[in-house]
Amino acid sequence: MTDEQPRVVTERDGRIFHIVLDRADKMNAFDVRMLRELAEAVTEYESDESLWCAVLYANGDHFTAGLDLAEVGPAVRSGAPLFPEGSVDVLSLHEPRRKKPLVMAVQGWCLTIGIELLLAADIRLAAEGARFGQIEINRGIFPFGGATIRLPEIAGWGNAMRWLLTGDKFDADEALRLGLVQEVVPAGDLRAKAIEIAQTVAKRAPLGVAATIRSSRTAQLEGTDAAVAELLVIARELMDTEDAAEGVRSFLERREGDFKGR
Repeated sequence: MTDEQPRVVTERDGRIFHIVLDRADKMNAFDVRMLRELAEAVTEYESDESLWCAVLYANGDHFTAGLDLAEVGPAVRSGAPLFPEGSVDVLSLHEPRRKKPLVMAVQGWCLTIGIELLLAADIRLAAEGARFGQIEINRGIFPFGGATIRLPEIAGWGNAMRWLLTGDKFDADEALRLGLVQEVVPAGDLRAKAIEIAQTVAKRAPLGVAATIRSSRTAQLEGTDAAVAELLVIARELMDTEDAAEGVRSFLERREGDFKGR
């Protein structure tokens, strides 16, 4: 590829939005431009009401070799922004956070920011043979995209520190054990399986999907009491929607709902 070609490509397929890393000749290593293009893609998805689920995957043999530290390192050190101002935070650490669902699928090497993108996604798949590493500590730094927060949360303290403090690599079976991914599938089936799951999510009522993410994120960020306090508030909001009425009709008529997002 030439340097003028995009590093992240997108495609619309009905209500599904495909976000594809496309820097395979560099093992999809993230330079600043690639980080910005990914943020732009996620922001486009989030802002388009006709898109109900996104799937993130990569072309080539590897999901990502991680950050291109030769370029990203100096940018971080100088305080330069890594993402466009006002864009949706691809790591969901800062506002504006993504509110719509994201399915992610990885293959080959998935290093550093690849793991942190997984941790920020909603549903995560890995190909058989995928290899992982949160290896920043081997380079004298530490993970600054959320792994120190989220990996202990999903895997437990000892499981997380085993990999965060050693910088050792681990395989797809260990990623499954940790909860980093939900399924491990044959490499040839990875993309199709991720798209299948995204299509299933996109059949559901989008307001209900968004409410589910909202409630879970409130619990994650603000604690159980805050999430409990808004459960019935959100439920009442949904009960007044056209989609809720369609949900009742589809139940009585024993068919799948035909939701509109209203």
